[in-house]
Parts: sequence; structure tokens; C-alpha cells
Amino acid sequence: VQLQASGGGLVQAGGSLRLSCAASGTIFSINGMGWYRQAPGMQRELVAFIPSGGFANYADSVKGRFTISRDNTKTINLQMNSLKPEDTAVYYCTAVGRSSLVSASTTYWGQGTLVTVSS
Repeated sequence: VQLQASGGGLVQAGGSLRLSCAASGTIFSINGMGWYRQAPGMQRELVAFIPSGGFANYADSVKGRFTISRDNTKTINLQMNSLKPEDTAVYYCTAVGRSSLVSASTTYWGQGTLVTVSS
């Protein structure tokens, strides 16, 4: 399973960006997809995750500003509004799924896309 993220960039505080992530490759099932982020010198943290057939959950720091959505079973988006300088980080797409009926559930990661919010 490969995850291709896009949409990062530079934006001023208060602005908006939209990230997208598409899964491809040999996919038997995807149980959920989401976004993590990692700021310089910090640990990777959950931003938002949407399970298949379930409700999305968000980090407290982004609730009310970010919205995760699903286009289909293999594509998700993250609409980021009212961005703050502390949102600056590399954003990683993630998916939990299986590549075949007999394979174990695995967490897959994309390559990361940089979001920079200037003050």
C-alpha cells in the first residue's frame, strides 16, 4: 500500500490549506485513514483520523478548525482553516489496512508534506 499526500505549502496565519491523500497498490481493505503531524523537535502526534464507517476524531488543538473527509475508500482530505503558526509541521497521511485476506492489519505511512504557517 502506498500513500501519496499533496497540498502542503506556505500560508499566513488565519489562512487555509487543504491536504489530500490517496492510497494505491495492493489493497484488500482499509479500516481507516488519517493524518499525523510532526513539528521540529517534537514527537509525531495525531491530527485527525476517520475510521471506515465511523466518526472522525480530532486532536483537541485542531477541533473546530480542521475537518477530515473521505472522497472514497482510498482518498481522504484534511481541510485546515484558521491556521496558526503552531500548526507548522510535516503532515503525514496514514492508513490502517490489509494488503490481502491473509495478511495482518498494518499501519502505512505516506512520505509527508510540509505545512508552514507564518505569523
